Amino acid sequence: MTGPYVAAASNPGTMREEVGGGAFNALRNAVRHGVCGTILSLRGGDLAGDAVSRAVADSGIMDLSVTFIDRTTPSYTALLDAEGELIAGFADMDLYEACFGRQMRRRSVRDAIANSCAVLCDANLPADALISLAALTDERPLYGVAISPAKVSRFIPILPQLQCLFMNIREAQVVTGEVSTNPITLVHALKRKGLSSAVVTAGGDILAGLDSTGIFEVKIPAATNVADVTGAGDSVAGTTTACLMRGLPLRDAVRHGIAAASLTIASSNVVASYEDDAFAEALERIPVAQSSSSDA
Repeated sequence: MTGPYVAAASNPGTMREEVGGGAFNALRNAVRHGVCGTILSLRGGDLAGDAVSRAVADSGIMDLSVTFIDRTTPSYTALLDAEGELIAGFADMDLYEACFGRQMRRRSVRDAIANSCAVLCDANLPADALISLAALTDERPLYGVAISPAKVSRFIPILPQLQCLFMNIREAQVVTGEVSTNPITLVHALKRKGLSSAVVTAGGDILAGLDSTGIFEVKIPAATNVADVTGAGDSVAGTTTACLMRGLPLRDAVRHGIAAASLTIASSNVVASYEDDAFAEALERIPVAQSSSSDA
């Protein structure tokens, strides 16, 4: 939108298309921060599928995705207000729902998982595919990106198997069944649900987390230049995961994720491009994590 949003009316604005997706956005952020990646996904035999294929190749990511030439590539359409905040989103994921489960039986998929150091997935996968994936990862760390309140419940059957689940307040409410909007309260509830590690974002307020040493929070510095919030949560998940794989504890790793998110929301792209110096400056602005003394 180029002006205030008016419901049930024609609103002036602009349209643009960009290759994205929660897992792909997170993976590109992870690769930007020093890990190698392979993507396992599905796409259609349309122009959008061609664009996705090119974007994967340009990102330096190995592509083991399958193309269904008679299908439409999954897509997500976001309606943003003049400040870049999300008004509504529409997800067309029929191909994932219909075909992803059986793709987990492919030998190339099983081999790729067996040869990986860690696996990152999102809740765009159907529940049966997530259960199969959790079984295939065995002892390898499995990280999850919640995607949306409508889909995060798919992770519930495998919560104890997740190394870390990244979500926002509304998604955490679904997982826990809590109505509280306090991220610390929600993290306590996530711990009771069986998660050993979790990250809950609360927009520009605080980030709350759970690790082996307890519950913590990181205060988010005020944003001064917001172009588009799309992809911010994915940048937290991908960058934090990369840092965890490099050996940083979660409390330090999430500071890198927040720094990446601050650069993402200042960009019009879902995955921001930035130099190392810009990232270092952003990281300096992120305060250290503080242990939480709040009651559940």
